[in-house]
Amino acid sequence: QVQLVESGGGLVQTGGSLRLSCVASGMSLNIMAWYRQAPGKQREPVGTINSAGETNYVDSVKGRFLISRDNAKNTVYLQMHNLKPEDTAVYYCNTPARLAVGSWGQGTQVTVSS
Repeated sequence: QVQLVESGGGLVQTGGSLRLSCVASGMSLNIMAWYRQAPGKQREPVGTINSAGETNYVDSVKGRFLISRDNAKNTVYLQMHNLKPEDTAVYYCNTPARLAVGSWGQGTQVTVSS
């Protein structure tokens, strides 16, 4: 059974850091993406990482967020620095295949206090 489990969220003050994890089971990691959904807003992409470790980010998080992967642990990470209140959201990881069928994990809540 293919499953993605996100964790590591929490409450942090403005300027703080958090590291989110996404553990995959029943599948091998290839292209992975992080998304987020803020209250009252649509889910939006944050960034991606491919099998070679190459990353892309949306402009709003460039220079603050870093996506990495540990293939031995079948885990993808989202390291977030200099967090802002507008980063408050539920964060999800996903793959293109799961995205195509609308399958999502439970996500992990990140709340940044001002």
